[in-house]
Amino acid sequence: MKETIHVNIGSVAFTLDEDAYRTLKSYLKRIENRLPADDKDSLGDIEHRIAELFTAKHPTSNRVVSLADVKEVMEQIGAPEDFGTAREPENESAEATNNTTRRPFYRPRNDRSIAGVCSGLALQLGVDSTLVRLVTILFMLFGGLSIWVYVILWIVIPEEPIQDFNANKR
Repeated sequence: MKETIHVNIGSVAFTLDEDAYRTLKSYLKRIENRLPADDKDSLGDIEHRIAELFTAKHPTSNRVVSLADVKEVMEQIGAPEDFGTAREPENESAEATNNTTRRPFYRPRNDRSIAGVCSGLALQLGVDSTLVRLVTILFMLFGGLSIWVYVILWIVIPEEPIQDFNANKR
């Protein structure tokens, strides 16, 4: 089950799933950062074009725009780099907090040896899962970590949702 968000894009109401909303919002922010600061018309034109593409894809208002739909529209509109060079951020700390999106901590359904605890930790840290497995085994062998900690993490860390697993398989 995914949450949906109602938004107006180019003065047209749409319902987007949460992933699609975050991706589209980030995409439009990156484009806005590449347009001249005083040029608001171009961004409005881009939003109107996105609304046209979504309306063509989903003519009825009760359909939800998915992440795949957003990615398809992004390919048609073009990469943010096509709109010019990026402006310097006015407030770097605000920019840094906006770009730090945390991935949920899950035990993946693929890349498992036993329960997926080490591969989930590796994904969260951005390192190779084999390295985390080796370090875990070394800690278990030399007394720094007990098997009970692994079992507790196995119970506490949720398994990756099925829809995320299916999206990652493609």
